[in-house]
Amino acid sequence: MNDFANNIIGLFYPNLCVICGENLLQAEEQLCLNCLTEIPRTNFHLHANNPVEQRFWGKFALTRGTSYFFFQKGSAFQKVLHELKYNNNKEIGKILASRAASEMRDNSYFADIDVVMPIPLHPKKLQKRGYNQAEWVGMGMANILEKTMDTTSLVKIKENTTQTKKGVFERFTNTEGVFELQNRDAVAGKHILVVDDVLTTGSTIEAAAQALLQGDNVKISVFTLAVA
Repeated sequence: MNDFANNIIGLFYPNLCVICGENLLQAEEQLCLNCLTEIPRTNFHLHANNPVEQRFWGKFALTRGTSYFFFQKGSAFQKVLHELKYNNNKEIGKILASRAASEMRDNSYFADIDVVMPIPLHPKKLQKRGYNQAEWVGMGMANILEKTMDTTSLVKIKENTTQTKKGVFERFTNTEGVFELQNRDAVAGKHILVVDDVLTTGSTIEAAAQALLQGDNVKISVFTLAVA
């Protein structure tokens, strides 16, 4: 009866892959197996001094850094980030981050992480969007790595303008001083995994890291779902 009911529901509300639009099989979530295997993974977690880590050289002391897949404007996989960020499809961030965390757990890449910390949104942006996409990426990482997630110690205190059409220097000045560490005791002595949806210049993560490093003996690693 359950299969019959699901088939009837599927006629009116088809469960489609967000990339190719094909019907999903019962065991598939958001992405069909074909599109999932075609995601252009970076595999940066397998390499020391990888390109993600290099983006933060000379900016702050980074322990480890990686992104799950490559993002390019106009590619089919741009749909994944659009679904996550603008189309209220929170689950896709959690699903893909869970897969990424499973792969990284196999080689102990983030083994000594103490806490997962998503990049926070300004309260006005959070109210407008209704959710923080970075939190859903963080959920996927925290669940698989079996770590706690902290969404309160770091806050965004300034509502800066969108980064989308800004250059490197403009992005840096646009994010300078926008974050504040409100609970130093909560992060003292902790290895924090800072999590976001996409990495471009790294200015947002750098600003967050500078705030977190005001805590005593803090170590920072970085994970983003995608890297431009």
